[in-house]
Formats: sequence, C-alpha cells, structure tokens
Amino acid sequence: MFKRGSFIYSILKFKCPRCHEGDFYISHPYDLKRVGDFHHHCSECGFKYEKEPGFYYGAMYVAYALAVALFVTFWVSFNLFFTNVPIGWQIASIILATIVLAPYIYALSKPIWAKLFITYDKDAIQRYKESTHS
Repeated sequence: MFKRGSFIYSILKFKCPRCHEGDFYISHPYDLKRVGDFHHHCSECGFKYEKEPGFYYGAMYVAYALAVALFVTFWVSFNLFFTNVPIGWQIASIILATIVLAPYIYALSKPIWAKLFITYDKDAIQRYKESTHS
C-alpha cells in the first residue's frame, strides 16, 4: 500500500524512521508487559532512536491528538449516520473504542513524533555496513 521511503510507511509498519527496515518496537502494541518499549538502536542501520533524554515526551501530544481525532470521528459518524442511537450508547461506544485502541494509539505516537524529526535515508544501511566492516 505505502512504499518504503514514504512518510507514512515507517509509522504504520513500526519500522526505523531512518532506514525503514529495522523494527522500532520490541513487541507488538497489545503486549501490555512491553508496551512502549522500543529498541535503543536500529538493527539494520545502527541509528540511535532516542536523540536525547526525554525526546519522546513530545509523543504525548501526538497521542492526545490521535485520541481527540478518534473521538471526533466517532462523534461525527454517530451524528451523521446513526442518528437514532441514544447519547448514552454513543458515549459508551466512544469510551470502549478509546480503551480498546489506546495501546495502538500510544504505539503510533512515538514513530509519528520521531518521523517529524528524522528523515528517510535510503543509503543508511549501506553506510552502516561499510562502517562496521572497516
């Protein structure tokens, strides 16, 4: 669907924002014991994911924006397409969707935040392999 090198590819695939090959997270978003745990370096290009201590605090704002977007999407959908649904059911549905999707929203927030500051480099893996073999 999305090509490697596009802005959205590494975000949706949870891949390294620099090379789009190495895994960003240690596990999947719904592994609640490891939620939010990411590798310190990319296994393919050696890129250090955390640029500085506290770098990913900004991802909280991204997670908040994603949660608000989810709320607005549900609310507008109910009011446009399901007008007969009582308000209590609407609120319960939104709360349930937010709880169910919270780990995924949290998992998306860090790669989105990283991608705002880190650009794709198609030659990153090659340069890393050359530097480690010399």
